[in-house]
Amino acid sequence: MSNVVGVRFKAAGKIYAFDGSNLELKSGDRVIVETENGLCMGLVAVPVYSYQDAATELKKVLRVANEDDFKQREKNAELEKKAYDFCLKCIKELKLVMNLFTVDCIFDGTKLTFFFTAEGRVDFRQLVKMLVKEFRVRIEMRQVGIRNQAKMLSGVGKCGREVCCATFLEKFDPVSIRMAKDQDLSLNPTKISGLCGRLMCCLTFENETYKSIKADYPKVGRKVNFTGGSGRVVRHNVMCGRVIVSSEEGVEREIKLSDIISEDDTFEEIKEDEEEKNDSYDNYEEFTE
Repeated sequence: MSNVVGVRFKAAGKIYAFDGSNLELKSGDRVIVETENGLCMGLVAVPVYSYQDAATELKKVLRVANEDDFKQREKNAELEKKAYDFCLKCIKELKLVMNLFTVDCIFDGTKLTFFFTAEGRVDFRQLVKMLVKEFRVRIEMRQVGIRNQAKMLSGVGKCGREVCCATFLEKFDPVSIRMAKDQDLSLNPTKISGLCGRLMCCLTFENETYKSIKADYPKVGRKVNFTGGSGRVVRHNVMCGRVIVSSEEGVEREIKLSDIISEDDTFEEIKEDEEEKNDSYDNYEEFTE
């Protein structure tokens, strides 16, 4: 049995298990661990817990980060900035169609990883030669998706808070336009897109909550009787606990869910506005990464 800690290397990144039996560690400690790529500095995200699996041999936490380790990290940051500027210069010189957005240096400074996005495949062989000649370390060019770029760079979303993918989402789940419809959101692409230009991640993890709440609501198209009249449900206002009903004269009225007396068996499918539907669906497809 080993005492294991969960270590995270990037903000909102995946948590990896390491053997911390030789140290007293707590959440928030900066530690030096050995990985397949060499030494790395990480953050203890999950405190010590018992672990028993003879088939799995975990790498050890070498030590708690000291002053020299933090100086090394600062040195790496300077190297990353220098490598970023030089790589941009080379990209322009070679006229490569790629968007370099960050550079990562492993803790011991023996490897540089360049992250970029591009529409298609990029022949960066000459670029790698130029980088190796300049820095004399191992070079890796890694092409990632636009969502990964947003996760690594972070930013502020439409809600006014830091984007979810950079704060707590460890992986990307499938997102579809159906989720936006189920949450009664406008299908205007500019309103349901994140910084990356894709459907917002919050549509996914909020979807189950909306489904659970709306289970108690009369379905759209259902005729209901309420205090003061009757009408057909055209929309839900889940946040306020209300429904919008339309009378036979076409007058819409917002009523509380508690004011509904009964539901009729009659049901009428509410068709979407074709112009809005086409504008939205032409721009989006179900996305997985």
